[in-house]
Amino acid sequence: MKQDRIVTGVDIADPKLFRSFSYIGGKWVAASDATTLPVTNPADGSLVGEVARLSAAESAGAVDAAQVAFADWAGRLPQDRSTILRRWFELIVANKEDLARIMVAEQGKPLSEARGEIDYAAGFVEYYAEEAKRPNVEGVTSHLPDAEVELWLEPVGVVALITPWNFPTAMLTRKAAAALAAGCTVVAHPSSETPYSATALAELAERAGFPAGAFNVVTGQASTVVPPWTSDAHVRALSFTGSTEVGRILYRDSAATVKKLVMELGGHAPVIVFKGADLDHAVAEVIKAKFATSGQDCLGANRIFVERPIYDDFCAKFVAATKALSVGRGFDDPDIGPLMNEKAVAKQEEHVADALEKGAKLACGGKRHTLGPLFFEPTVLTDVPDNAAIMREETFGPVAPIAPFDTEEEVIAKANDTEYGLVAYVHSQDPRRIYRLSRALQYGMVAVNRTKVTGAPIPFGGTKQSGLGREGARLGMQEFMELKYICRDWG
Repeated sequence: MKQDRIVTGVDIADPKLFRSFSYIGGKWVAASDATTLPVTNPADGSLVGEVARLSAAESAGAVDAAQVAFADWAGRLPQDRSTILRRWFELIVANKEDLARIMVAEQGKPLSEARGEIDYAAGFVEYYAEEAKRPNVEGVTSHLPDAEVELWLEPVGVVALITPWNFPTAMLTRKAAAALAAGCTVVAHPSSETPYSATALAELAERAGFPAGAFNVVTGQASTVVPPWTSDAHVRALSFTGSTEVGRILYRDSAATVKKLVMELGGHAPVIVFKGADLDHAVAEVIKAKFATSGQDCLGANRIFVERPIYDDFCAKFVAATKALSVGRGFDDPDIGPLMNEKAVAKQEEHVADALEKGAKLACGGKRHTLGPLFFEPTVLTDVPDNAAIMREETFGPVAPIAPFDTEEEVIAKANDTEYGLVAYVHSQDPRRIYRLSRALQYGMVAVNRTKVTGAPIPFGGTKQSGLGREGARLGMQEFMELKYICRDWG
């Protein structure tokens, strides 16, 4: 790899956004041994490009760069940090189309969804540009005579960010903007399947004026890049979005240095549709909840429970809506794009086969699509039994399992019968029932009669084994800050 601006698979207006090197200490760096990782388009397997595959020593060097930069960045006036974050936001918005096209090429999602993600990602930067100006906390009345009491919020230090492939831009800005606004410096590792979205953000961060070492992006294999961060005491906080299984490993590996952890882990979202709900509206919303990002979303509807009196009507309408979904390559802007890799497709096949073997009925779909090896047909399974794997495990694909229920108590028990607790969806027109369900469901977020609930001002996160801490809102910035108590006697 001689240089890092060769566009092999992306048609963009500004080729300088396509960076194949890592960004460390304000410099674009290749691996010292010149090794690279190929990045392919999941729609057709074509080569998008090759990114630097950094070593563990080089990854550790990124922490050193962030540590050197920390004192200056943390010591700046909050409004100075705000100004730079604001410039970053404006550059992201100005380059929306190029950023979306880079995402489609490496991730495969439909172009309109990619554009929407850039808007979503930019929103976090804009929000935290404002929050950067006011990281204060409430004062307290002294409990001691002649003593003055103050509470300060201070940046925790260097923060490590590990981001997934399904939302490669938004998951990075949601974490990085909060940490940078708090006064922390950042080392970020994007998924090796979607690194170009992250390096494009680093290019724009450089243009925005972040000082060298404040924002670092390290490409390569997670198994090489991340361990130096979990063991380094200079990394005072770690934020991860990904599977619960990997989250447990990071939790364990960070224990020796007692880091602050923010984790958004797996989901197994139930959708509960009661009789009396607006049926057409419910169907439309559940279609969104199930099939957005081709089902590759931790917020994706994974279990659909419908009250028996409306079960047949709901299933008929839902199947018809599913059959109407278009499948295609991301740049053709379909409803459903390819899945990320072969492992993801194989999981869809396994879940469908298991459910059918246990008595479920195949209403539509059920197999790979003729477009290519990573495409899977939008699929609906009905009468899915509780013991089917798809009712116990996160599917992360375009397979929708539907089952009837008879009582509120029954469906609450089924919905809560999982180690996960990220989001739940409820459709009902009964205000008392909505209140009861909102209280009873053991989830960090509950959406009522709608699908979209996320955004910069809300605290995103789950309960149980769906995560720790919150992202977004003021709470998201405070995750990267420490509370200091000052008790002062003037003598």
